[in-house]
Parts: sequence; structure tokens; C-alpha cells
Amino acid sequence: MAAPKDLPEDIGTFIRDLRQTAKISLRQLADKAGVSNPYLSQIERGLRKPSAEVLAQIASALRVSTPAMYLRAGLLDGEGQQGVLAAIAVDPELTIAQKQSLTQIYETFRNENARNNPQPAEPAEPADDASRTTPIAEEKP
Repeated sequence: MAAPKDLPEDIGTFIRDLRQTAKISLRQLADKAGVSNPYLSQIERGLRKPSAEVLAQIASALRVSTPAMYLRAGLLDGEGQQGVLAAIAVDPELTIAQKQSLTQIYETFRNENARNNPQPAEPAEPADDASRTTPIAEEKP
């Protein structure tokens, strides 16, 4: 396996390198992967970030493993554990439209949380026992 310094900088470069190694044109890969030629071109140039579903289609068209593509795109951790997006993409019970919807919703929530909470706050510890409150007993009916 290639050392990290030998890996392309981004997923688009990785896809382009695989395509050129396979000696197929951008148009041929787009047709095989079921995506538009301009969209694939934008992915390769780093202008678009492909969904997990599109990455799976590209991986299949290039005859590389989907987990390898997900790992390179950052959808799997170094130990091969699937992230949410990768799990959605490979779920056989979902349609393509459902996968796209779930992916968009998930990414929207993550982006919103990142904007609202840039760094998770650590729980504050009380200064002393006097600052602790005791729970109020519930009334019995």
C-alpha cells in the first residue's frame, strides 16, 4: 500500500489518477458511473464533494473497492469503521432517492451543529459542595 505521502491530496485527484491509470476518458468513466461528465470533471478538480452513493458508483466503474474509495474520501476511519454516510450508501433497503435525502439531512445537521458549537464544551464542575442542589421530592398523588 502507498505511504501517506504518496497519496493524492484529495478525492478528486485520487479519482483522476485511478481513471488515468485505467486509461479511460472522463466521459467513459462518467457513463460507467452513471454521473454527468461535467459533474465528474468538477469532482476531479476538487470543485464538488461527491456523496457516498456517487463514490460507490465511481468505485464500481473503476473496479476498485468501495471501502477503499470511502477511506480515501474520509468516510471510513483508518480501522475500516463505516461512518454514517457510508452506511447510508451501502444500505440495500434504501432507494437512491432515499439515500440522497438522508445524506443531505445528515450533512445539514452536522453543518448546523458545527456552526452552533464549534468546539464541544467540557462539563463544568461545581466549586464546592455548597453549590450542589438537591433534587425536589416528587409529590405522590
